[in-house]
Amino acid sequence: MKLSTLTAISPIDGRYHRQAQELMMYVSEFALIRYRVLVEVEYFIALCEIPLPQLSAVSKSVYPQLRAIYQSFSEDDAQKVKDTESITNHDVKAVEYFLKEKFDLIGLSPYREFIHFGLTSQDVNNTATPLSLKEALGNVFTPQMEQVHRRLSELAKEWAAIPMLAHTHGQPASPTRLGKELYVFVERLEKQLTLLHMVPFSAKFGGATGNFNAHKAAYPQVGWIEFANKFVNSTLGLSRSQTTTQIEHYDNLAAIFDAIKRLNSILIDLCRDMWTYISMGYFKQKIKEGEVGSSAMPHKVNPIDFENAEGNLGLANALLEHLSAKLPVSRLQRDLTDSTVLRNIGVPLGHVAVAYSSIVKGLDKLIVNDKKIQADLESSWAVVAEGIQTILRREGYPKPYEALKALTRTNETVTQSDINRFIDSLSIGSEVKEELKKLTPQGYTGY
Repeated sequence: MKLSTLTAISPIDGRYHRQAQELMMYVSEFALIRYRVLVEVEYFIALCEIPLPQLSAVSKSVYPQLRAIYQSFSEDDAQKVKDTESITNHDVKAVEYFLKEKFDLIGLSPYREFIHFGLTSQDVNNTATPLSLKEALGNVFTPQMEQVHRRLSELAKEWAAIPMLAHTHGQPASPTRLGKELYVFVERLEKQLTLLHMVPFSAKFGGATGNFNAHKAAYPQVGWIEFANKFVNSTLGLSRSQTTTQIEHYDNLAAIFDAIKRLNSILIDLCRDMWTYISMGYFKQKIKEGEVGSSAMPHKVNPIDFENAEGNLGLANALLEHLSAKLPVSRLQRDLTDSTVLRNIGVPLGHVAVAYSSIVKGLDKLIVNDKKIQADLESSWAVVAEGIQTILRREGYPKPYEALKALTRTNETVTQSDINRFIDSLSIGSEVKEELKKLTPQGYTGY
């Protein structure tokens, strides 16, 4: 069978390809090869800029041709690298050989051996990977999150004035407002996004075991630490880890994954709340012509978007949990377990893309069911007991909590008439009684 969206093993590349395809330019095998080429090219240019004596004759006029190698990198180019890898059985060495062929074509053959000069594979992988992730988050993840955040903000404002019965422990509680409850999620997302953006994209660049052994042996007069800091921090826009083994620590990468996981957990909470509100009848859903909710029950309009999002967010978090727990752990100066794990960075991001798209779709389907919301408020007069007993406390009335408990903690429905009779029976001033009678489930919503 040929690989297609129908035959792909992963639903990210199959059923959900459309929702996740923006990530292909950043976290696919093609993307990893392209970012490796970018690092190798920019490294060569940086060596020319020192300049190393053997590279002093390289003209700056050739830099655009060099950068065009990764700027116009094609699937055919990536396939050439993969064909070479099938012989070398080494992915980064295959990139080096690919670039040597390119150097021959643009008249840089005398300088071929300064491609990958003094480097180990992880100097390339541990800069290419954080750079690809940085751009994936900046160009795909963040816009998707902002779309969710923006839609929630819009609905929070639109529904700001709608009173709604709150539920704590699944039981009727002091009333709230629908818009405010959505804004809870708006604020939570904002705070966690701030934390995510504070984590630097760290990179390792220091030779076979992090000490620039080969670099110093070849050119002891060059300040290689300063060179690497400038190259990684300024040229690549990353943050160079100063003391490393052969590989990056991945501590900050783990922090990034944990931050995304927290954002996802907030949205799982949102999905479950939306699902529950729909099941309670507080929301109806827009009906799409021709859409089927159940193969057996014609009446059903299911909250499938929130269910789909919850499932994909759970998958994403399981993978992010493994990435953040595994990557910072490596035997001695390096083992290979990080390599295969890092290749899966795109998988949780793919599930996130599907989930965020589903959440926006689900939010757009919601129709507020005012009748049901108002009916629940009207049938829950007991919830004003909190306000009544608090005002009675203010007035010095004896044991107000216990008096309201006796009135409201019952299996019978407490009505407005019951509340008013109770107020009338109290030995308090008429003005206070009027104040208490103004408390209603619809109006007792605080700020």
